[in-house]
Amino acid sequence: MKDAKGNLHVLLSALDQAYDRHSWHGTNLKGSLRGVSAARASRRPAPGRHNIWELAIHTAYWKYAVWRRLTGARRGSFPLVGSNWFERPAAGQSDQAAWRQDLKLLDDTHRQLRAAVAALTPRTLVRRAPGSTFTNADLVCGIIAHDVYPAGQIQLLKKLT
Repeated sequence: MKDAKGNLHVLLSALDQAYDRHSWHGTNLKGSLRGVSAARASRRPAPGRHNIWELAIHTAYWKYAVWRRLTGARRGSFPLVGSNWFERPAAGQSDQAAWRQDLKLLDDTHRQLRAAVAALTPRTLVRRAPGSTFTNADLVCGIIAHDVYPAGQIQLLKKLT
């Protein structure tokens, strides 16, 4: 990468657009969740299928996983027990307060990830993440795509449920 500093700017812009800033591709992840109630977020399109709430927490988990890889933070520090998919709503927690709490977790995890990406230098941007065949830039590109895909899924689920 000849201009890694410029590339970092592009990655941060794309990360912002995929999550909560105006973008050409349509609704971003945070926009897809705007105005969704806990009741709507917990509806399943069919038995055994993920709901909007689970997609939101799934994206928070993977933001955490990329943050962890970028920073070298220890495994198991995600605020929820488990990994990847988390059944939502949790037993006895289908109310609006629990939904808002999980949306806050998503926001907090995004801010934490964004700060880690902004702290990358041209040298660390092109470095391979520890224990990975991918560079830090690859991880950031991947998490950007990971925000856009579930945003589309959520938009579709809002029409179905």
